[in-house]
Amino acid sequence: MKRTAITLALISALLILTVAGTPSVHAAEDSWASKAPMQQARNCRVAVVNEKIYAIGGDNLATNEEYDPANDTWTFKAPMPTPRARFGIAVYQNKIYCIGGQNGTGVTGVNEVYNPATDTWETKASMPTPRSGLQANVVNDKIYLIGGAANDYALTLNEVYDPKTDSWTTKAPMPVINFTFLGTSDYASAVVGNNIYVVGGWSVSGQWPVRGVTFNLNRIYDAENDSWSLGTPAPSPAVCASASATIGMFAPELIYFFGADTGWPLWMIGLRGFTAQGYDPKTDSWTVCTSIPTERVDASVAVVSDELYVIGGYTIEKGVTSFFPSTATSAVNEKYTPFGYGTVPPAVAIISPENKTYTSSNVSLTFTVNKPALWMGFSLDGQKTVTITDNTSMAGLLNGWHNVTVYANDTFGNTGASKTIPFTIDQPEPFPATLVVIGVASAAVIGIGLLVYFKKHKHYP
Repeated sequence: MKRTAITLALISALLILTVAGTPSVHAAEDSWASKAPMQQARNCRVAVVNEKIYAIGGDNLATNEEYDPANDTWTFKAPMPTPRARFGIAVYQNKIYCIGGQNGTGVTGVNEVYNPATDTWETKASMPTPRSGLQANVVNDKIYLIGGAANDYALTLNEVYDPKTDSWTTKAPMPVINFTFLGTSDYASAVVGNNIYVVGGWSVSGQWPVRGVTFNLNRIYDAENDSWSLGTPAPSPAVCASASATIGMFAPELIYFFGADTGWPLWMIGLRGFTAQGYDPKTDSWTVCTSIPTERVDASVAVVSDELYVIGGYTIEKGVTSFFPSTATSAVNEKYTPFGYGTVPPAVAIISPENKTYTSSNVSLTFTVNKPALWMGFSLDGQKTVTITDNTSMAGLLNGWHNVTVYANDTFGNTGASKTIPFTIDQPEPFPATLVVIGVASAAVIGIGLLVYFKKHKHYP
């Protein structure tokens, strides 16, 4: 199968990462924009498959809507078999796994999988511990279901589902209990690399009466080593939160965290504001972002082309001191353009040639670029760059050492370069033509000489 020059083959599966056409060159960083609302207001869960966002479920709802960011339109799709809310949602191999949650009869461990390609659902092995308000994340082909609550008890469970074998295992639990608040997933999580970051929420340690209440913990789960550690806490404590990570395609790779800015006592949520914060796992540092325009709790976040869509949830009555302030389901869909958007150059990787010796003077040049490019070119042996539109072939190479570098320019004017790849040509020399001519001529002379000799010495009877 022919490789195309523009491909997403090198992009990891983290959770929730796609390209929806060419982004706006004039998009302003750290800014919000209102987009088309859902057709049905609800506290849904969202996932991204092939540049589309799927908003699924809600309180006693099975609704499934597909959002196309390129056209800013919503379309109803096949509903989820089991109506529910506050379930874990994750994408694996372009299928959406909806696990656990809560419906009119209580918590459930049901595991239902949606295939957007066929608009159909199927049921898989249920979660061992039914619960709601949990978080789901994919690392190394496994889905990690962390936290949640069952029968009014908060859980630190970390149960892992293997889609390949349709089986479950248990891993190291969260080190600190996270309660759910107002029936929502009060903390948030996101994946970067092999780590799951569980941020914010109403975290409690010790015995009742409550001791050690925190709202800004940053717990880091290393899936490879099955271990937990703590990162720098979020600057602003938050509950009823949501989060997702950009992937470094159009914006720097950060985790963005949205939630209700709160403290103790919890009912002060009606008197406070909402927070938006960015976390850099590489530097373990935080940045305060422009706050969300429509203040909501239990919303969901999807990432498309490194822009974040905060969808649905509940709006909360402001200025009240009740422990249960009035809420209303929301259909709002707001897009956040993160810091540094449009400043990340294309990632270019050469597949062929490799650092080895070739016995042909013609070598294929194949490569990948992680996002749409306006221009591409290559430089052979440091010479002038040659413009190309796809993979190509470097012909007529002389014996000896060579090197090649590929460049790509994106829609924002950023230029990315591959590593410079050295390689060697060692084509066997052809048999010299002059020797062949001499050999033929010599054979002819010898043949003529023998003919003359035999004629002179011919004997007759």
